[in-house]
Amino acid sequence: MTNPADRGYLLTEQANPRSATLDQLSALELVDLFNQEDQRTLTAIAAAREPLALAIEATAQGLRQGGRLFYVGAGTSGRLGVLDAAECPPTFCTPPELVQGIIAGGASALVKSSEGLEDVAEDGAAAIAQRAVQPQDIVVGITAGGTTPYVRGAIAAARDRGATTVFIACVPADQVPIDADIDIRLLVGPELLAGSTRLKAGTVTKMALNILSTGVMVRLGKVYGNRMVDVAVTNTKLRDRALRILCDLTNLDRAAAAALLDRSQQQVKLALMMHLGNLDAAAATQRLEQHQGHLREAIGAGG
Repeated sequence: MTNPADRGYLLTEQANPRSATLDQLSALELVDLFNQEDQRTLTAIAAAREPLALAIEATAQGLRQGGRLFYVGAGTSGRLGVLDAAECPPTFCTPPELVQGIIAGGASALVKSSEGLEDVAEDGAAAIAQRAVQPQDIVVGITAGGTTPYVRGAIAAARDRGATTVFIACVPADQVPIDADIDIRLLVGPELLAGSTRLKAGTVTKMALNILSTGVMVRLGKVYGNRMVDVAVTNTKLRDRALRILCDLTNLDRAAAAALLDRSQQQVKLALMMHLGNLDAAAATQRLEQHQGHLREAIGAGG
C-alpha cells in the first residue's frame, strides 16, 4: 500500500468521467445517470460470488459451533454493518449477541459523524478484545476504500485470536492488500460524486451483507422453502405474516392457523413441526432439537 496520507490512487477516490458535468444536469438527467451507474452493483456482486459463498459457509459453520458474527466498520460502512446485525433478531429470531455490529465511535456514531475515530487501529483491536472474540467467531471488516485503520486493526486482532476473518472493500486487492481468510472485493468503480462512498459503494455493500446474513440463516435452517419460519412474532404485521405462512404451508384456514400458532407459543417453526409431524409441542421441540432446527430434515426424519 502506498502513502496512506495520499488516497488519490484508490478506485473509490477517483473522479468518474461519466459525471464530469454533474452540476449541470437536470433532475431527470441526474436520476437517469444514477440509475445507469447503479447497474454496476449487480456486476460487482456477480464477480464476487465465490468469496461471498465461502463467507456464507464459513460463517454458518462458525455459528453452528457456538460462534458469533461481528461486523466492524466506520462511517457508512459501520452503519451498514450495525443495520444488518440489528435486522437479524426480528427476521430470524436470533439472540442479539449472535450477530453484532461494531462501529468506530460507538452508538453515537450512528446518527452523528465521528469520522476521525476511524484512524486509530488500536481502537479496532480494543473492540475485538472487549468482546472476547474466540476462534469460532467470524469477524467481517467493512471499509469501502480498504484503508480504514480501525477496521484493519480489528481484522489483525481477530486473526491473532484465531477467528475467521472476512474483508469487504470496493477497491482492488492490488491497491489495498489485506491478510484475511476471505477477501471480498466489490468493484463498482468511481462514484458519481467523487469519493462519496455512501453511493454505489454503500449500495453494493448493503447488497453483499444482505446476501451474507440471509445466506447464513438459510444454511442454519431458519428458512423453510422461501419462508421466514423463525420470524419473531412481535407485532401485528409479523403475526399476520406468521399466520399467512402457516395457512400457505398447511392449508389450514386462518382461525385454525391462529389456534396452532397460539399452541406453539407464537413459534412458527414449532407450529409447522407440530402440524406436519402430527406431534405435540414437547415432541416437536425435541424433534427440531435433534436436527439442529432444520425443519425440512426434522419432517423427513419422521417419514
